[in-house]
Amino acid sequence: MSVSFDTPLPIDAVLDDLARTLDGHSVAVLVAPPGAGKTTRVPLALLEAPWAKDKKIVVLEPRRIAARASAERMARTLGEKVGETVGYRVRFGSKISRATRIEVVTEGIFARQILDDPELNGVAAVLFDEFHERSLDADLGLALARDAQTGLREDLRILVMSATLDGARVAKLLGGAPVVASEGRAFPVETRYLGRKADGPVERQMADAIATALRADPGSVLAFLPGAAEIRRTQNLLSERIHDGSIEIVPLFGALDASVQDRAIAPAPKGHRKVVLATSIAETSLTIEGIRIVVDSGLARVPRYEPDIALTRLETVRASRAAVDQRRGRAGRTEPGVCYRLWDEPQTASLATYTQPEILSADLSSLVLDLAQWGVSDPSTLAFLDPPPAAALKEGRELLRELGALDPDGRITDEGRKLRALALPPRLARMIVDSHRLGAGRAAAAIAAVLTERGLGGDHVDLDVRLDAFRRDRSQRAEAARQQAQRWASQVAANDSAGVAAGNEPPSTGVMLALAFPDRVARNRGNGSFVLANGRGAAIEQTAALSRTPYIAVAELTGTAMQGRILLAAPITQAEIEAHFADQIDTADEVFFDRGAMALRARRRTTLHAITLSETPLAIQPSAETARTFADGLIAAGLDQLPWTKQVKQWRDRVMYLRTAEKSSGENPWPDLSDDALKAQRETWLVPALLDKTSLKAFSASDLFDALQSLLTWSLRARLDKEAPTHFEAPTGTLLAIDYEAEQGPTIAVRLQELFGLTSHPAIARGAIPLVLELLSPAHRPVQVTRDLPGFWRGSYAAVRSDLRGRYPRHPWPEDPANAMPTRRVKPKGT
Repeated sequence: MSVSFDTPLPIDAVLDDLARTLDGHSVAVLVAPPGAGKTTRVPLALLEAPWAKDKKIVVLEPRRIAARASAERMARTLGEKVGETVGYRVRFGSKISRATRIEVVTEGIFARQILDDPELNGVAAVLFDEFHERSLDADLGLALARDAQTGLREDLRILVMSATLDGARVAKLLGGAPVVASEGRAFPVETRYLGRKADGPVERQMADAIATALRADPGSVLAFLPGAAEIRRTQNLLSERIHDGSIEIVPLFGALDASVQDRAIAPAPKGHRKVVLATSIAETSLTIEGIRIVVDSGLARVPRYEPDIALTRLETVRASRAAVDQRRGRAGRTEPGVCYRLWDEPQTASLATYTQPEILSADLSSLVLDLAQWGVSDPSTLAFLDPPPAAALKEGRELLRELGALDPDGRITDEGRKLRALALPPRLARMIVDSHRLGAGRAAAAIAAVLTERGLGGDHVDLDVRLDAFRRDRSQRAEAARQQAQRWASQVAANDSAGVAAGNEPPSTGVMLALAFPDRVARNRGNGSFVLANGRGAAIEQTAALSRTPYIAVAELTGTAMQGRILLAAPITQAEIEAHFADQIDTADEVFFDRGAMALRARRRTTLHAITLSETPLAIQPSAETARTFADGLIAAGLDQLPWTKQVKQWRDRVMYLRTAEKSSGENPWPDLSDDALKAQRETWLVPALLDKTSLKAFSASDLFDALQSLLTWSLRARLDKEAPTHFEAPTGTLLAIDYEAEQGPTIAVRLQELFGLTSHPAIARGAIPLVLELLSPAHRPVQVTRDLPGFWRGSYAAVRSDLRGRYPRHPWPEDPANAMPTRRVKPKGT
């Protein structure tokens, strides 16, 4: 078949060079900018190559809409219908025949094809289009194709095509493959930066920008938004503003019916303009006629997998520089254009260079299962441009072992082959198989269809509501999804030797969902807040009926790891959880510290991982273990909660003072009784004291004193009483408490007259440490502080005597206090 092209495209200049390259090499890399025509020209140009004779060329596209559109365009070039020389295979549909020689397939379809037929019989070449998007399926497909080529099919051609890819890096991966570059053709695009208010809704700002562009420039508009929700809201805002019948506003995202997508990419009728509101689906591969204005939000929605909680959530991020350049280029495909950007020009330099490859942030359980089917347990033996992260690989292997899909050595099991055959994520495949054995295979397959095909059944948070809408949906897309679900159910029924258990009630939607995601069973904490079995917190809008359901099974959520927003769930009862997940339920008796009551409590607790299903109070049997729990609880509550008395505090201060006094003498026998030290030593003093206690009320000050005293040997206790006494006995016989906490050192407060006749200064620690004397007037008011009583008698006493004798004339004030009698009384009358 000879192919001639009516309209010249930039790629035409390198087609001969590319053909010669593939005549002499089995691998090649083609780098061509957007709009060069590589997607629809290269497969047709290679069709009659000698190595392709009587064989097929398989072209991989990242998305269904691109696969269908490129097949349609190539078929028109040949003057044929799709399904003749050029056909396509996508999920929920295909158009091929015995005459088909070019098959355009989505990347996931190809991965399954090569796993089922490693030799790719009848295939001459595999062309990876738009490889720069770096989907997980594309990376896997290239790795498997290269492995098949080097081990089974040396004649197989592999061509990697991209618009922005680092061709040298891919060429190196393919063993030094030659690189063919097309200069392409792009009309000039003027870039206008509009800035963006961070606190304002992106939809309103996009609607303003689109309206401005329509007034300022001719031609149709392609606007990029992060997701379907933002597209719908922007569409509503524009519909309120634009009343010109010649302007059509159409959405374009993956969850739409094929007919709606086709309408979005079709040329606008003569004299009409079109506003296409699209996700990143329109960055590459698609040519939308008449577009000369691009309005870019600068945002993209990407999946992010969190291995620690086994969840994939959608995250809105700033698009990469490569992505925004691709978007901008859409305005200059056929004529000069203009691009409006909702950010400031300097911010462009801070964008990531490329979009992160999916393999670095995806759930890798399906990849691990596919590699096990291929016979590979170590991905490093295959040609991956970026090695899969070790944490996600480990998580994927552990999940597959839990699902029974891998044996302990990482080899695929018979059960694993059944799961892989369903072309679904392993969890959903497990759900259909297990539900089939409960008599609900078809219902589970319908759930899988809704979960994997975004937008089916609407966007209600209750999965039962979505399933009901899905059953009533008569669209082509819904019909294709129902047929696919029926095939899944039939496939399981035909291949599952375990059979259906008799006499069982059909499981609820919540039970079937939990069969796929037992770690996402969630318990209501009130006010629409839930805790999941994996420990994550999440919430449902309080207006939703599910927010009042005791238990739910969660299918989808977004947000942070600590607090997410539940997007899709179904109710499940505690009885259903206990009946279907008994092997994952633990019952344990536990003793815990109740901080509010400052006491131990005991309970029998039944849990499904991180959620509590039930708990029953139990009587506590005191033991060493309960004492340890009690001590830990008291320590956490704070040592100040213990029954400290003045006596116990002083005893502690006395020990600490002697410890400080002997600090410089080398070996220090006195224990550290600081808060931190007491906490660290709780096993020594506190735990033994609590062996028969379950409440702080039962722990007296005497118990605390005895516990602390256990930290001192008998000899230290004797030294303590001798060297750091609790009281000082004044010459009058009065016992005065020594304050060891005083800032200036151990201190006593004493009336000056009670010290008359004392010629040496009072001291502790075998006379080494003088007491600080706070000398008081007869009215107990401070008059002097001294560490040298004899010096006071000789010095400033005279001035104090002169002052106090006038104020307290009835009290004795001898001239020689060192030789006077101490007294607590006033002078007798008449003296």
